[in-house]
Amino acid sequence: MAIKTIDLKEFEKNAENVYEAVVIASRRARQINDESKLELSQRLEPVIAKETEDDTIMNQDKLNISLEFEKRTKPTQDAVDEMMQDKLSFRYRDAT
Repeated sequence: MAIKTIDLKEFEKNAENVYEAVVIASRRARQINDESKLELSQRLEPVIAKETEDDTIMNQDKLNISLEFEKRTKPTQDAVDEMMQDKLSFRYRDAT
């Protein structure tokens, strides 16, 4: 996978500075990763439940699902893309 460069001024335009932009993107990447893990476990659950019947077929099903998830873009790249396209909104917690 090729490394994609980004313009830092464009990346930080919605944040106070580049460090805040990195924190925002990293938190979004974590959310995307958690959603992906949840989806993977939900899709693997029926396959694992039937695993005792025929292991070779089920192993192939698990492999196909896992390969599909590996082909997706990385959560970090998705978060950076969302940040660059102004699709991310954030707010500060109340200081109370």
